[in-house]
Amino acid sequence: MKISIITVCYNSDATIEKTILSVACQTYKNIEYIIVDGNSKDNTIEIVKKYETIITKWISEPDQGLYDAMNKGIAIATGDLVGVLNSDDTFKSNTVLEELAQFHSSNVIDASIGDIIQHNDKNEIIRLYSSKNWSPTKLSIGFMPPHPSIFFKRDLFDKYGLYNLSFKIGADYELITRFFLKNRISWKYSRITTTSMLVGGVSSSGYSSYKLITKEIKKALKMNGVIFSSWIINTRFVWKIIGFVKK
Repeated sequence: MKISIITVCYNSDATIEKTILSVACQTYKNIEYIIVDGNSKDNTIEIVKKYETIITKWISEPDQGLYDAMNKGIAIATGDLVGVLNSDDTFKSNTVLEELAQFHSSNVIDASIGDIIQHNDKNEIIRLYSSKNWSPTKLSIGFMPPHPSIFFKRDLFDKYGLYNLSFKIGADYELITRFFLKNRISWKYSRITTTSMLVGGVSSSGYSSYKLITKEIKKALKMNGVIFSSWIINTRFVWKIIGFVKK
């Protein structure tokens, strides 16, 4: 089973070497590693070239943003499974991909979902973001599994399409809604903590981003014919807080 890992980046010279090395250190070796760079102006490409024996394919050219770059990576991927590793994130352990390969070999599924940990720039863990209690119906109230923990069969993108570029920060929510809820792909919770993720990404950086992602969640649900309550979507942060307090 070949696993394609896609890293998209732009001016990521401060973090991308750790990301590349976390792929290189995997005990599982049937990996296709693809880097899609948005024509970086810093030293990102020099670092990428340093690890050309590890990287299967890389491109550097202007793009329309994060999701356009992801689509480019998927278009050239040839693996049985596809996963995304952001350019400031790392795999949680050296055995993550080996564990995922075993899990998919043991289960007839289209996708697996898992857990991630989030840390700050001091490398202090501030959250375990788990899929344990998630189900596709929770998309209708504004909750999705952590995107980096999801590994999809490659042919799903041919059947159901790529990331929708009309979204600024919510294309992952729309794609997950389209795959899991509209088209009802088969899936299973892997219990694998796949990724160590640096907080402060494009969809988690303040009130303005919260307003935008709220708007785009509603747009994603409407596009896929999902009935939802605007009030619940607008106040979903309250339910998150309640969930944390209960835990």
